[in-house]
Amino acid sequence: MPLPRDLSPMLATAGPLPPDDDAWAYEVKWDGVRVLVAVEDGAVRLTSRAGNDVTGGYPELQALADAVDRPVLLDGEVVAFDEAGRSDFGRLQERMHVRSPRPDLVRAVPVHVVLFDVVADPVPLLDEPYRGRRERLEALALAGPSWQTSPSFARDGAAVFATTLAQGLEGVVAKRQDSRYEPGRRSDCWVKTKHLQRQSAVVVGWKPGEGGRSGRLGSLLLGVQGYAGLVFAGHVGTGFSQAELRRLGDLLAPLQRPTPPLPDVPREHARHAVWVEPVLVAEVELAGWTREGRLRHPSYKGLRDDVDPLEIRRDT
Repeated sequence: MPLPRDLSPMLATAGPLPPDDDAWAYEVKWDGVRVLVAVEDGAVRLTSRAGNDVTGGYPELQALADAVDRPVLLDGEVVAFDEAGRSDFGRLQERMHVRSPRPDLVRAVPVHVVLFDVVADPVPLLDEPYRGRRERLEALALAGPSWQTSPSFARDGAAVFATTLAQGLEGVVAKRQDSRYEPGRRSDCWVKTKHLQRQSAVVVGWKPGEGGRSGRLGSLLLGVQGYAGLVFAGHVGTGFSQAELRRLGDLLAPLQRPTPPLPDVPREHARHAVWVEPVLVAEVELAGWTREGRLRHPSYKGLRDDVDPLEIRRDT
């Protein structure tokens, strides 16, 4: 039976650790990009959360086909590890936008895929509970030079959360052990709890810089989806490397438009703003949200091309 090709990954909601601890299992929250991994006919096909084929960007993952003896569709995350073995989204930026990387880039910034679910084996497993899918995944014994199986811990979420904090990881994802796999749905059967707040936001414009950034991008103006469309979420002006400033300038130039793509931008932010079509998504780290619904002390972490701007809402 051929593997399904039209599925999207199941998504987690943001929230605290569940109170009914015995009903859940806990996994590390990896700081990477989500992929569905189809292993079939001796080849590996990677599909992003947005439905794009990103296979060519990660050639080192093709060897995974030799580790699986039957067609399977896996759910996981492509990550780049730092020297301490932590997933590093900033480091992954060097790879995630390159569709045909040179061999020297592959050697300099190797990636891994961390696998945490089986969606088809080869028949779809959407109605099989999480605990059963995990048993199937662990039976595959997937551990290799560029892939690994994410550990799962039944119960004791507080201890797992404390351990990920001590190890400098982003947080945990709690998954109900009796939950089915719900493609494309943000389900409260999966709950992500972070140590540091992260938020994806839609780029709606930019403001020119001053001083050393005179004539170039100074800050990005951001929005998130509300009940009736985009709402203003503030701006971010830190966290950019010189190379990223140049890249953003090249990406934003052809997207200019004469009017803002969202209403009610405060005058101090609208002044001198250059508006753009709302098609790029930025990832920021932040200290929280203000009462006005603005990002507090955000720092730019990179662009995401694996998410749809229409899906970007404020994490609570």
